[in-house]
Order: sequence, then structure tokens, then C-alpha cells
Amino acid sequence: MKKNKFKIKQQLKERRRKRIRVRVIGTDKKPRLSVFRSSKHINAQIINDLVGKTLVSTSDSEVKVKKGVKKVEIAKEVGKLIAQKALAKKISKVVFDRGGYQYHGRIKAVADGAREEGLKF
Repeated sequence: MKKNKFKIKQQLKERRRKRIRVRVIGTDKKPRLSVFRSSKHINAQIINDLVGKTLVSTSDSEVKVKKGVKKVEIAKEVGKLIAQKALAKKISKVVFDRGGYQYHGRIKAVADGAREEGLKF
């Protein structure tokens, strides 16, 4: 029974992800800022979908944090770091892809951190 429940949950998430990806497409002028969240880590990357190439990427392993810092604060730092890397490559506008996750908590923190550093979306 538990396998069935997990499979259904995965299918629903995949359906949400596909529904978002139909509308969110990264181009040369506005690449896609994609966020992946697991139970322990968070990754962000900026992708040009027309070419199929990752332009900039970062994860929480690149962020220097002290022990005991909350995951939301780490996610905000990841957002700031991805924005700094993007601006260094002259990318100022992006389209945000939340990857099927709800826009709150760590996903929102990544977006807020990127906006604080000057990334527009």
C-alpha cells in the first residue's frame, strides 16, 4: 500500500512539473531559472532551452554556512549566489521555474535571494 501511495505522489508532482514547463521556456534573452529541492539539498541552474545548455549553476554545497543554520536561510544564499554568477555572465532577466514545488519556503527563499541581488523575473 505504501508503494502505491508514493507512486501516486510522484505522478502528481510530475504532472505539476510538466504543466509548468509548457508555459515556462528559457530563451537567449530570458533563460529559465530552474530550482531542484531534495530533503537535504537545494540546487539552482539557469538554462537556455533553445540550445539545451546550462549557462550557470550552483548548489548549497558552494555556500559557506555555519552549523545550525536553517535550510530556508541556506536557500536564500543559493539564490544570491546564482544571481551573482548570472550577472557576471551578463544575464539580468530570467523566467522562474519552480519545478512543481509550491512557491513557499525554500523555493520562495531562492527567488527572494536572487531578486535581492538584482536578477529580474
